[in-house]
Amino acid sequence: MKKTKSSGGIILNSKNQVLVVNQRGTSWSLPKGGIEKGENKIQAAKREIYEESGIKELEFVKDLGSYQRYKMDKYNKDDKSELKTIFMSLFKTDENKLKPIDPHNPEAKWVDKEKVADLLTHKKDKEFFLKAKNAI
Repeated sequence: MKKTKSSGGIILNSKNQVLVVNQRGTSWSLPKGGIEKGENKIQAAKREIYEESGIKELEFVKDLGSYQRYKMDKYNKDDKSELKTIFMSLFKTDENKLKPIDPHNPEAKWVDKEKVADLLTHKKDKEFFLKAKNAI
């Protein structure tokens, strides 16, 4: 089994809404992705957030920890060929306009905190968000 590291974040706008992104048109997630060679967790998170939402002005607030889950296949089921360790941080932004750059992430939207967990597709993403929600 391949083991990878990803980084991303919970991003809050001025209305205290949370950024969620659509992956491949089939699932909803918090913005995150693989840490590339030469990047640290924060650099990777900022790059991924930009690619998946178009948001560039991010203020780092704090580290939210990490969790592990399998990558999802095209049917939104666990693909046990890859186990991801996902590092998450809390960010704030004054930007509200969303314009994803990554063609694999065609849509992004701001969601009220109370509705985020219901929208997230992967159960491990939901569990992480529900635990982190009190810290944000």
